[in-house]
Amino acid sequence: MDFELTRSQKEIQKAAAEFARGEFDKELALELDRTGAFPAKIQKKAAELGFIGVHFDEAVDGGGLGLLDAVLTAEAFCRQDSGIGVALMLAGHGAECLLRAGSSDLRRRWLSKVALGECRCAGAFSETGVGPAMEGMETTAVSAGDEWVLRGIKSNVFEIDSSGFFVVLCRTDSEGASETGLSLILVEADRKGLSRESAGAKLGMRMLSVGDLRMSDVRVPYDHRVGKEGKGAAQFREYRQELSVLLAGMSLGIAQGAFDRALVHTKSRVQFGRKIAAFEITRCKLADMAVRVQSARWLTYQAAWGFDRGRLSPIEAAMARTCAADAAVAVADEALQLMGGYGYMTEYEVEHFYRDAKVLALFGGGSEKNDVADAVIGRLK
Repeated sequence: MDFELTRSQKEIQKAAAEFARGEFDKELALELDRTGAFPAKIQKKAAELGFIGVHFDEAVDGGGLGLLDAVLTAEAFCRQDSGIGVALMLAGHGAECLLRAGSSDLRRRWLSKVALGECRCAGAFSETGVGPAMEGMETTAVSAGDEWVLRGIKSNVFEIDSSGFFVVLCRTDSEGASETGLSLILVEADRKGLSRESAGAKLGMRMLSVGDLRMSDVRVPYDHRVGKEGKGAAQFREYRQELSVLLAGMSLGIAQGAFDRALVHTKSRVQFGRKIAAFEITRCKLADMAVRVQSARWLTYQAAWGFDRGRLSPIEAAMARTCAADAAVAVADEALQLMGGYGYMTEYEVEHFYRDAKVLALFGGGSEKNDVADAVIGRLK
């Protein structure tokens, strides 16, 4: 690792951990996980303290800090509770597209609302049957005077029920081949012709609703285009790198949280007259878990640090995401094993850490491993 955390970053890390310990009430977390409700009150408090949009510009009421600060926040939140942590960190899913490429007017009008906890947003990027190459994307936005008219269905949109606006990836050039005719357009949730269909109950990430966004002749102002026309695919790919690192931070927090609980249990639980942690097999398992967590931490911090300095490569982002996601699933799974029947019980939290780890590993189709494979294999002759 080429860096160490600055004093300011250590303070952010400590403050985020203290906030999570004080506000992420265990009984409330279990209730929100059961009902699928979003932790709106906690989001508002987190926003008031600057944790939401910590990496947004100060001009839009953000913290003016970097992606590493956001990763440290994500890790601390998800370590305390995976469900609340993931919900808070994805309450602005897609907002970075606006932050990096949006006009000053769009940024000022919408990002401030996200940073202040007054509004949630979601990226509407995927469609059923459309892969990472984005060929065959059918959602269209047709220019009609001073408006765009959108038609199509976007799938797997997060916080579908209560987002105030969506950043939609759509085709603005009907003649454009594959990704060359794609653009990003901001669409408010209350536009006529827009409807939302929830996908229903999920294995994990239950505090965020997921579903399809349907648009039938939805009209939005022409200046709602985010960035240059035809550059939507490139903008989305840049955002995906940033999102991969942030997701790695969430996965890292989940892995650490599951490890914490398993460690406490094995150090206090007695079997056959000895603490479980005293058995050689348990010691080896805990050591392997610790190595996985720390390896994910180095890769994740390094990737975020590189992003903040304009040095992040796609392969570094993909490796960080892959390592952290794998660590979260493996460590949470091992924690369940070490805790036995207790790990299976909702009250002991590890089971929902495991469920959230699995969903994060699947987020976006797991395309990062393909990115890593492409980089290490290269072109086959």
